[in-house]
Amino acid sequence: MRPTLRNGRWTVHRHIPAAPGVVWALLTDLTAWPRWGPTVRGAAIDGGQVVEGARGTVTTSVGVPLPFVITDVDPGRRWSWAVAGVPATSHGVEPSTDGCEAWMSAPLWAPAYLPVLALALTRIDHMAGGR
Repeated sequence: MRPTLRNGRWTVHRHIPAAPGVVWALLTDLTAWPRWGPTVRGAAIDGGQVVEGARGTVTTSVGVPLPFVITDVDPGRRWSWAVAGVPATSHGVEPSTDGCEAWMSAPLWAPAYLPVLALALTRIDHMAGGR
């Protein structure tokens, strides 16, 4: 994993040999979040969909529920959120010739979270039928 600085945020990438829509579906399916997110036990969102302005609750791996709001969405491409009022991770997918490039980013002050994001991308790769 070689993190890069992208738009003032630390970003990790992973090539996934699956259609971008498959990866996007995993990134936005709250029932899938605990399967790929090492720090997520569960999540619920008002309206059931990842759309800008949607509010919900994410339950951490240690059982602590935290409120969140989806702060930015480009459907099929990327979404970001704030958790407990703090800007958190962004998630995205970009088409490539043989699948897609999935990425996740963390705020500049949170480089210690990058290994967690890299593990999440590895899990998404497996779930999408990749490696």
